[in-house]
Amino acid sequence: MKNNRIYKMKFSGVYPLYVQKAEKKGRTKEEVDEIIRWLTGYSQEELEGQIEREVDFETFFAEAPQLNPNRALIKGVICGVRVEEIEEPLMREIRYLDKLIDELARGKAMEKILRA
Repeated sequence: MKNNRIYKMKFSGVYPLYVQKAEKKGRTKEEVDEIIRWLTGYSQEELEGQIEREVDFETFFAEAPQLNPNRALIKGVICGVRVEEIEEPLMREIRYLDKLIDELARGKAMEKILRA
């Protein structure tokens, strides 16, 4: 795990940045939460609990109730790397989330973001 620093970052520290990015583009915190719940299987209460507990990304994804099987449909470039080519499983999950938030901020419809 060469990206140990990212894995140990507190999800609660990055979450407000996701919300801020979305809100700057006219989207909502509720949409950010919906994306996170879709990806991880957390309920809203469980998501809020993870944020309150200040878990790191490694724990956040390890404790995810059910990672969405359709997340493999997420394709594209984030941070200069194609998400579908990322080999480290945890880094791929983090980048899936980054990509979904990016799509939200770019104005993509929720049905398309959630691969419905």
